[in-house]
Amino acid sequence: MNILVLGAGQLARMMSLAGAPLNLNIKAYDVGTKQVVHPLTLHVYEQDLTASIAESDAITAEFEHIPDDVLALCCQSGKFYPGKNAIKAGGDRSIEKALLDKAGVNCAPYQLITERAHLDEAIAKLALPLVIKTCQAGYDGKGQWRIKADSNVDEIWSEMAAFIASGTADFPHTIIAEKMIPFNREVSVIGARDKQGNTAVYPVTENEHTNGVLTLSIASDMDAGIQSQALDAFNKLSAEMDYVGVLAIEFFDVDGELMVNEIAPRVHNSGHWTQQGTLCSQFENHLRAVANLPLGDTQMIGPSAMINVLGQADIPKEVLTVPGVTSHWYGKGVRAGRKMGHINVVAKNDRELGEKLAQLAHYLPEDAYPGVAARAQLLSN
Repeated sequence: MNILVLGAGQLARMMSLAGAPLNLNIKAYDVGTKQVVHPLTLHVYEQDLTASIAESDAITAEFEHIPDDVLALCCQSGKFYPGKNAIKAGGDRSIEKALLDKAGVNCAPYQLITERAHLDEAIAKLALPLVIKTCQAGYDGKGQWRIKADSNVDEIWSEMAAFIASGTADFPHTIIAEKMIPFNREVSVIGARDKQGNTAVYPVTENEHTNGVLTLSIASDMDAGIQSQALDAFNKLSAEMDYVGVLAIEFFDVDGELMVNEIAPRVHNSGHWTQQGTLCSQFENHLRAVANLPLGDTQMIGPSAMINVLGQADIPKEVLTVPGVTSHWYGKGVRAGRKMGHINVVAKNDRELGEKLAQLAHYLPEDAYPGVAARAQLLSN
C-alpha cells in the first residue's frame, strides 16, 4: 500500500520507519520545494503532487500549516485523513476554540481580536493577566504576548496591529486573547481512531517546556481522574470531527481539572516515547488508522521518558551505555533551538526510571537538556 505524507520532516521520517514492517510504502511531499521525496533518504522522485496523489492509497499529514491549494487537491481525492476540518482546526486557534466549544470540551475563556476595541473588551471581560496568541501562526512558544497589570498595552497593541495588518484577504491574520490560567503542570493525551470509529488511546503524559519548547515527557502511572478526563476529551473531539488517525491534545492540569491548551491533528512530539514504551507506537497506529488496518496495543510496557535534543550537533554516544535507552536522530542541519532528535528511556518502575535519568544527566548538560536531573531526583525519591 502506498501512503503520501504532506510534509517531509522528522515525523514523516518516523512514519516511514514504522510503515516498512507493515508493507506500507511512504512518500513525502515537501510543501516548500514542491517535490515528492523519500522521507528517509530524501531521494527526489520524478513525480509531481497530482501523480503522487493518484498513485497513493491514502494521504495524511505531518503538520497543520498546509497551503490551501495542496489541501484542496488532496481532499478532492477522497483519500486524505484525518480530513480538512481537523487540519484547519489544528492550524487556526479561532477554529480550534469553536470546535472545543461545540464538542463541549473545557478550555480557557477567550476573546477573538481583530481591532483595538476587542483587546479592550478582552481586558474588561477576562481580566488581567492575559495570554495573547496568533490564530494562524506561531508554535513552540512563538507568536505570543503577555499582558500583565503593569504592561504597556499601547505598545503591545502596536505589535499586534502590525501582525494583523500583515495578513491578506486570502491569508487573514487574527489574534486570540486567553485568560492566563495558573496551572500545576502540562499533560497531553494521544490516541488513534480508525475509519469505523474504533479508538486506541495511550496513557496521559506529563510534559515539561523550556521557553515554550517541549524538553521532556514522562509517561508513568497517572491519576485515574486525569486519565478519564483526557479520554473523555479525546472521544468527544475525535467523534465531532469524524477523525481518522492519531490526534494529540495538550492540557493544563489545574488542581486536577483539565483544560485544553491546544490540539494537534497528527503524531506529536510528546508521544515519541511510544516508540519504545509501547508495543505499537503512535506512528504505527496512525498508519494503521489511515490504511484501514486494525489498531495496535497502546498499553505502556513500563514507565518511560522522552528527552528532546534541541540545537545540538549530535547525541552523546555515552547515553547508549544506559540500559533501556534508545537514541533517535533526524538528520537535519544544526540550528539553535531546532529539534534535532530525541532520546527514549524505558524502565520497570518509576524509581528505576529516575535512576536511568540520573545516569543520563551525567552525559547531558543541564543548559542543553534542562530538567533531566531534577526529574531524576523526583522519581528516585
